[in-house]
Amino acid sequence: MSISTIEWHEGRIKLIDQTLLPNKFKHIYCDTVESIWEAIKNLRVRGAPAIGIAGALGVILGVQNSRAKDYPELKKQLEHVISYLASSRPTAVNLFWALDRMRVCCEKHKELSISEIKSKLLNEAQKIIDEDKNVCRNIGKNGAKLIKNGDVILTHCNAGGLATADYGTALGVIFYANEQGKKIRVYADETRPLLQGARLTTWELMQAGIDVTLICDNMAGSLMRQGKISCVIVGADRIASNGDTANKIGTYSLAVLAKAHSIPFYVAAPISTFDMKIKSGEQIPIEQRAPEEVTNLCGKRIAPKDVNVYNPAFDITPARLISAIITECGIIKKPDKGKIIGDIML
Repeated sequence: MSISTIEWHEGRIKLIDQTLLPNKFKHIYCDTVESIWEAIKNLRVRGAPAIGIAGALGVILGVQNSRAKDYPELKKQLEHVISYLASSRPTAVNLFWALDRMRVCCEKHKELSISEIKSKLLNEAQKIIDEDKNVCRNIGKNGAKLIKNGDVILTHCNAGGLATADYGTALGVIFYANEQGKKIRVYADETRPLLQGARLTTWELMQAGIDVTLICDNMAGSLMRQGKISCVIVGADRIASNGDTANKIGTYSLAVLAKAHSIPFYVAAPISTFDMKIKSGEQIPIEQRAPEEVTNLCGKRIAPKDVNVYNPAFDITPARLISAIITECGIIKKPDKGKIIGDIML
């Protein structure tokens, strides 16, 4: 399945407002840095690769009308924009990776005129988008080798076209296996508290004609015990150098359950999601989100007033629980620091 999640359109960022899905499919347009910051923060655009793209395009919004007269002045403005965008969400490393690419691009072309630098920055952002499309398809191709005809796959949150430029990571594997003609079925966790699995993953899979069944998050263990799950495939927002992985809250529980039932647990992510500066998952910053996401459901409060709320957006899955990490470069089985460094260096 291919769906254009985010793109540059006539001087603005055009993106699907994912907070409205599946009940309403609507494109919104961001024409200021503040508006794309809000879109990232409030999950109108979400998923590590898509957030990275949003950040890169946000840099363009921040400097396209700059009246800087020389490179130092433009660079100062660009750094301000980058710092601001980086404050939107702390966990997905693709955001910082993409912002750094935009910084490097500006520095690389500092001898050019201001208008030429702006053009180079736009080209770099478009390059990030184009690369993501190719990367996700290669992830899908590599991951599909692990999928057999008749497999029943469990996935969590949304790591599909909506989380990337247009194809997906974890769902990209499922899409590719389906395109190969393999008969597969999918169970999708609802993914509390914001229900990305229920709202987004089921929608994407149904659009692609793939057999999908929605379950509550706490039903996964029961399905595994009954022998109804062949493998688990999830995405990632940041992967430490030792293979520890940050992904949507609830992922760790699935990994523990999969291990207990001898079920393969796969993580699908691009190389850009690896943070080689971080030694382990303990160093990955975990975003804490508003308590209203837990106390409210569909606009209605479901919890007592003033109840204490713990609402981390992500959890950490240790590398020892991961059967393989699927990347665009290949499959890293039983990941550890040595294997990951070897893969990144290819």
